[in-house]
This record gives sequence, C-alpha cells and structure tokens, in this order.
Amino acid sequence: MTDLLAGLNPEQLRAVTWPAKSALVLAGAGSGKTRVLTTRIAWLLSTHQVQPSGVLAVTFTNKASREMQTRLSAMVPVRVHTMWIGTFHGLCNRFLRSHYRDAGLPQAFQILDSADQQAAIKRLLKSLQLSDEKFPPRAVQSFINGHKEAGVRAGQLPPPITPYEAKQIELYAAYDAQCQREGVVDFAELLLRSYELLSHNQALRQHYCSRFSHILVDEFQDTNRLQYAWLKLLAGEQGVLFAVGDDDQSIYGFRGAEVGNMRALLSDFGVSEPVRLEQNYRSMGHILNAANALIEQNDGRLGKNLWTDAGEGEKIRQYQAYSDSDEAEFIADEVRSLLRDGLNLSSMAILYRSNAQSRVLEHMLVKANIPYRIYGGLRFFERQEVKHALAYLRLIADPHSDIALLRVINIPTRGIGARTVENLQTVGQEQGVALWQAACTAGSGRTAAKLGEFVLLIERLRQRSQGLTLAETVSLAIDDSGLREMYQQDKKEGEERLENLDELINAASHFFPEDPEQALSEFLNAASLEGGEHQAEAGSDALQLMTVHAAKGLEFDAVFVSGLEEGLFPHENSLQDSKGLQEERRLMYVAVTRARQRLYLSHAQSRMLHGQSRYPIRSRFIDEIPTELIHNLSATVEQASPSAFRPSGTPRYQSISSDYQGFRIGQSVAHAKFGCGLVINAEGSKNDVRLQINFGEQGIKWLDLHYAKLELLS
Repeated sequence: MTDLLAGLNPEQLRAVTWPAKSALVLAGAGSGKTRVLTTRIAWLLSTHQVQPSGVLAVTFTNKASREMQTRLSAMVPVRVHTMWIGTFHGLCNRFLRSHYRDAGLPQAFQILDSADQQAAIKRLLKSLQLSDEKFPPRAVQSFINGHKEAGVRAGQLPPPITPYEAKQIELYAAYDAQCQREGVVDFAELLLRSYELLSHNQALRQHYCSRFSHILVDEFQDTNRLQYAWLKLLAGEQGVLFAVGDDDQSIYGFRGAEVGNMRALLSDFGVSEPVRLEQNYRSMGHILNAANALIEQNDGRLGKNLWTDAGEGEKIRQYQAYSDSDEAEFIADEVRSLLRDGLNLSSMAILYRSNAQSRVLEHMLVKANIPYRIYGGLRFFERQEVKHALAYLRLIADPHSDIALLRVINIPTRGIGARTVENLQTVGQEQGVALWQAACTAGSGRTAAKLGEFVLLIERLRQRSQGLTLAETVSLAIDDSGLREMYQQDKKEGEERLENLDELINAASHFFPEDPEQALSEFLNAASLEGGEHQAEAGSDALQLMTVHAAKGLEFDAVFVSGLEEGLFPHENSLQDSKGLQEERRLMYVAVTRARQRLYLSHAQSRMLHGQSRYPIRSRFIDEIPTELIHNLSATVEQASPSAFRPSGTPRYQSISSDYQGFRIGQSVAHAKFGCGLVINAEGSKNDVRLQINFGEQGIKWLDLHYAKLELLS
C-alpha cells in the first residue's frame, strides 16, 4: 500500500484516498490526473472497498482506456480486461449486447460508423425520392446526431416552424425506422438506447446501480447532456461518482460538451468543494504564469492556479510578423535554431486555430527542407475539398485528364452514378479516347443529358477563365462548379472546408509563374509537387503541425502558437458571443499549456484572406499575458500602419545593401517584356541568383539573372 501511494503530492494523495463518497477533482494541465484516476481505482481495490466487478471507469478515447488498463495491471493483481473500463460508446455497446432483447435489438446488431451512417442516409433519401442536393446527407446526419446526443427522439421535437424543418424531422423518424428494420445502430444511438433502456426498466437500473458502487470518469468537462444523465442513472441514490476534469480545458462546446455539468455535479451529488490538483509537472514557471493570467479573464470558473517547483524557465517569445509568409519563415528559422540546440523535430509543434493556416506553413517548411507531419489530419493539398478544386482546375487546363474528370464528374452530386461512369470508361477503352471525348459524344437519353450538363459546365469554366488572373480562375472554379455551395450546406465540416478553399485562392494570389501564359499549369504542377514531397515517413523525426483542438492531451518541448490575430484566434464567430469568447480563451489556455520549456506566440500585420490582403490587429490573448513574462523578438514597431508594411516575402534579416550580381533590394530596373519594376526580394548567391521584382500592372515576377536581361535604372 505504501508503494502504491509513494510519490503522490498532498493534493494527489487527498484525491486518491478520498472517502467512499462522490468527488469532483479539478485537475489542471500537467497535474497528473491519469495517475490520480488509476491510482484511485487501485487503492479502492487494494483496500477491499470494492470488487473489480463493482468499478465502472469511463474515458473519452480507446487510447486512454488502454493506458488505464495497462497501468492498473502493473499496480494490482486483477484481470483488468474483465472490468468495465472503456469509452461511453464502448460501455454502452457492452451493455446493449447483454440486454439486446430488452433494447429491441437483434443479438448480432451491427454498429454504423460515420461513413456507414452517411451511406444509410443516402439510401433513405433515394428510397423517398428526395434530392440529396436539397437534403445533403451530412446535414441530415448532423441534425439526427445532434438531437440524439441531446436525448431527443424525432417524436419529442417541438412542432416545426418551416416545411424544411418538418421534412428533417420526418427524415429523422424514417432513418430510425430504417435502422430498426435493418438491425443496426449508429454511435449516438448506442448511448441514447442505453439511457432509454435504463430509464424505462426499473429492475435493470436497480441491478446496475447496486453493482457499480464506484463510477469514475475521466475528462468530465467534455461530457454532454445525455452522457451526464446516463451517469446519474447508473449512480442512482447511493452510488459514488468520482469525476476528474478541468473546466479551463473545456473546448468542445461545438460538439455538445457542457462545461456546466461540473457545477451540476457539485449540487446533484452533494459535493461541497472540489479537490484541486494545481502542481504542474510539465511546464516551466513563466509558461504557467501566462496560462494563469489568461484564464483568469474568464467568468464562472471553479478556480485554480497552476504552479511548479521546476523554476521560471525562459520567457515567452513573441514575434510580430509583417505578413503570414514572414511569420512562417520566422517559425522555420527558429525550428532550425532549435535543431542546432539539440532538440528533435518530434519534440516541437506548430499550433494553429484553423486547418487552412497550415498551407503557408507547409510551403515554407518544404522550402526550408524541414520534414513535418500533420497530426490528426491531412496535408493541405491532400484535403478532399482542395483536391476537388484542383481537379476542376485541371479540367480547365486540360479537359482530357481522366483522373480529374473521374474525381468530380459527380461532385457536387449531379445524378451521374457509378454505372454511368463504368459505361463511359468502357466506351473510352473501346474507342481509344479520353473520357472527356466519350462524355461529349454520349448520345441521347436522361443519362446523356446529365453528362451533357457536366460537359457544358467545364466548357463554361474554360471560356470564363480566359483573361482572368490565376486567383480569379481558382475562385471561379470553386464558385461555378458548385463546391462552395455544397460545403455551405455542410453544417458539420463545411466551415473548415470553405476556409481551405479560400486558402487555395490565397495560394494562387501568391503564386508568381515564370511564364504568365502558363500560370494555371505551373500552379497545378507546383501543387502536385508540394502535395507529394516532404511527407515524413512513419517513425521518422518530424515537426508536428496541428490545430489547437488536436493538441489537447499532448505536450512538446517547444510550441509555436501562430496566427494570434483578432478574428482568427479568437475566431471571428466567437467575437460577438461572451460564451464563445470564453471557450476560445480556454482553447488558448490549452495551447499555452502544451509547452514544456519554450513557447512562441506569433501574429502577422497583414494576412491573405479570401484572396485579399487584410490588416488584422493582434489577438487580445497576447495582451492578457503580463509583459514581464514576454521577450519581444519583433523588429517592427507595434501595430504599424498598412503603409509602413514592407512587400510580402521580403526577408526579415536581409540588409537592403546586400549585393546580388550588382543588384540590390529597393533598386529600380527595366525588363524588355515586363517594363519597369522594383526589386523587392532576392535569393541565391554568386552565379545562381533570382530576383523578385514588382512590375506594377504586369505583377510580381521571380527572374533568374542567368537568363533575364535587366537594366539598372537606379
């Protein structure tokens, strides 16, 4: 027993040995909550306060569940795999398998994952002869799951206000009926069906209430309304609910998480005061002081103050960049510096609020030859919506691209099914022509008419793109193809996908081809190369890139928090809503507390958004950190006016007096084709020099001095 409790600090020991009554443990970031939770279970078992069968432990991920079981196996001599330890969905599945008859399910009921559920909804729409353009499957899925997670069936919803809402409710009821006929359940149904069964079957409820005398929950701040109601049912009148969580790290409100469940637990279970774990074993003092100062700005907190005995450490480094490209270049330079100091790439992470921000960062990392990996997501040019847009652009450049045509011939949905595509491929093979030609000569009939509409769409895109800039062409392809409208209707992931499409327009506006006549082709080639290069191999050392949401639960020696600007972080959707702004601040708190030793905060004075330069002000979150904790690395004055900005892409450290084969930044030059221009950037040395020149109406060009014939004007 002494060994079991050895090494616990006083607060951890108090939590682990808490009497047999309910408790709320406020576990700050890096305070050892997993150790406390598993040691609590081991202590209860070792002191014979409960049998293994009397423990119910709930986690939010399978990984956390496996880790808990592994730790328990090393601490106590019990067969942990027989215990009820798992996620909400996993435990509900186990419960329903044992009581499938009472739940009205077949013994071998199947579970639908997200993709299977979408496919089921598509079949339902087809059987009801409803257009999946008017009722996008993702939107229907979001409507159904949102109400299930709130514990509300279709028949319990209030009377609809609009015909569209009425049809959604009908679809919800029809979907439930279809699933019942087919003997399948989705993830949301697992919990709702379990809750309903426990609610309506008193004998079953009493059995489980008496069996599980100790219920322990990890990440309690992430529970939604139905999950908390399910826990209350299982705890009953006499059960003990031991919940561990951190209200300051509640960042999943958009998924239905209710941070208010923590206060509800205090009143519902008669807990007078939470146990606070405030000693941090991860971060240095300056980082923790910054996190504390930030989160103090939020109202309604249960309250705690992180501290460490590891020392203050280095100050937080802040950098104000001229542009988003300059910000990315600064981060790449600092990563190289940290590598020289002995840090591994895998111990460093770049965090951002929106996935779309990764594009500029990825581009600079590729340029700097720094291997990286997108954690929990795809690289920019591998994302579904970006690949769809690039496919349309390839068809504008060359309609004979079979790969591009196959990708988007029915995206957005236009009634061209798999059989039609197979027939088209057969015709193409028999006649030895590209699929485009086969589509152009499809003949007559309903199917041919659909193909004809697609052909006309591509032809219109090709005609309308004539004379447009590259960025305008990308925007045209996204809008006129229907991609933008399709993602606007996607309530679940649409906003993020639209941000990525807008970032593709930004990429085009920053792309300067060597041959303006071949701008689109060069852009597509560059996208292919950047999408395929530099992918770090599995297991190799690589810099980690991720959203702040994806970073929760992780930690790194060095962390870069980028894009700290009003409207970006905090996100513009939260600025008019105090509740949303507080969740954004909690998200920033999570970002800061990922860092062990060194933390960088960066923002840009100008940033490309929707293909246009914007001049944001820096995030309020930077200003909420005491200045004595910050070391400012910026060479610019605070928040300079837009007229004071240097051209995007100008090196930060390069002197304008640097000589490049007789040319310097800031000089005026003349070119036989492009006319007069101003040198704004340069790279290379000796006989391998390229100059970036602003030629006014002719645009900004990169020219190789080995080939370009330039005349010096000043």
